[in-house]
Amino acid sequence: MIVRISGEGQFHLPDDDAERLNDLDNRAVEAVESGDEATFRELFEQMLALVASDGQAVPDDELVGSDVILPPRDSSFDEAQHEFSGDGLIPD
Repeated sequence: MIVRISGEGQFHLPDDDAERLNDLDNRAVEAVESGDEATFRELFEQMLALVASDGQAVPDDELVGSDVILPPRDSSFDEAQHEFSGDGLIPD
């Protein structure tokens, strides 16, 4: 799975981590929908950390499409309410 962190680049995330990322995404959607910003922030940071720690950076000169695009780290909670809704960033 290719994951882009907006403003940071693309990462090839091992398939084994895709389910974990999807679970974090679903839980982040629930937090946003319930208005729980603190829980959302914690889950979003876990998503970013998972991609950064387990993902391999895609070289800048390699053009590949992203399967998932995570918002920038500094996204506001208001912005998250538009991104993390319905099926979330990773449709089931």
